[in-house]
Formats: sequence, structure tokens, C-alpha cells
Amino acid sequence: MKLKSSEISQLDYFDIAILESLSRDGRMPITDLARMIGLSKTPTQARVRRLQAEGYITGFRAVLNPAKLGQDHVAFVEVELTDTTEVALQAFNRAVQQVPEIEECHMIAGAFDYLLKVRTTDIKAYRQVLGEKISALPFVGSSSTHVSMEAVKDLGF
Repeated sequence: MKLKSSEISQLDYFDIAILESLSRDGRMPITDLARMIGLSKTPTQARVRRLQAEGYITGFRAVLNPAKLGQDHVAFVEVELTDTTEVALQAFNRAVQQVPEIEECHMIAGAFDYLLKVRTTDIKAYRQVLGEKISALPFVGSSSTHVSMEAVKDLGF
């Protein structure tokens, strides 16, 4: 994890060490974390709670292995909308939340409006998701699909 300089100025060495350590292992016992950063348990716990309260830590989750779950087909979809008014953007944003196969959705400044990361079991399942779900999202005018052959770096955030 790399922090921006504006964020770093608000955090001290111990805060940054906590964030870096927990980003690698969110299940690390507080005693191990405290030992790793050079503080005792109580101040380390207080700092973790403060970092959560201030929004630096937004939660903890298990990172699943998609291949083990039969979900290792990844496609990136460029989506161009027919309307980019705020009402249309908000309608698209709400609707995309309801499609479980869409793992990520990013609004893009460029030749298209959104980039979706879609995860399915195979190309046939992806084709169904594209035809029945993505194309049916509000204000979708066109889409272009790029299938991932291999994830070279995937942090799983």
C-alpha cells in the first residue's frame, strides 16, 4: 500500500506502520502488530480504533481464491452511456450495485464512461451476463469487452 503525501502528513510513523501491516494481514493479532511496530498493546489498539473511526481502515474481509470457487474468468467491459446527466449517472451507479458478477465499477474520464470488472465461471456465463444484465443497465448505449488472459498483479482490494 502506498499512501499519498497529503495523507502521510496527517499520520505518524506508527499509524503508517499499522496500515501497512494490516493491509498485508488483516487478521494479525494485536499483540503481534504491537510488537511489529514497537508499541505496547493498549496504544496500538487505540490507534487501530482511531484509524477505523477516521476512515483510514474501512473494514476487514477474507480474500477469496476465485479459481477455487470456479470464478476465474475475468472480463473488463468499457461502457458508453447514451446520457451522462447526473440523473443518468446515478441511475447507472445504483443499478450496477445489483449485479453480483460486476466486481468493480469505475467512472472513467476518457473515450468511454465506465470500466467494469466482471467475474464469471466461463465465457458462456459472461456472454449471458453481458446480454441479460449489463446491456440492460440504465442508459447503456454500447459496450466493448476485453477478456483477461492472466492476472499479473491483483491485490484483491
